Amino acid sequence: MRSILFATAALALAVPFAHADDYAGGAIKSMKMGGEEMLTDAKGMTLYTFDKDTEGMSNCYDQCAAKWPPLTAAEGASADGDYTLVERKDGTKQWAYEGKPLYLWENDKKPGDMTGEGVGGVWHVAKE
Repeated sequence: MRSILFATAALALAVPFAHADDYAGGAIKSMKMGGEEMLTDAKGMTLYTFDKDTEGMSNCYDQCAAKWPPLTAAEGASADGDYTLVERKDGTKQWAYEGKPLYLWENDKKPGDMTGEGVGGVWHVAKE
């Protein structure tokens, strides 16, 4: 029993945030980190916005999209409040928050990583 309690306590300390809410059919989660609400994908990976995007339109393709994969929506997904869908050039749909397309970052390796914050002065953690 003691080892189960210890393992549970260790796991609780290892998780840097707690789930607050699920959005967009569970594709997007809101996590409280450092007193702010950050957006993540369903796996807890940090989501980012790109300053060069315009409302409702992605400007991240080719090499950019290889480094910053768009958070694509499942077929049949529908908008959910502030969470909308942006159509990409290839016809796939990408999730957006308040019109800003959402992306992952190739260098984030585990939930809670935010290594993409400030990259090139144009990438930012998506916040509620």
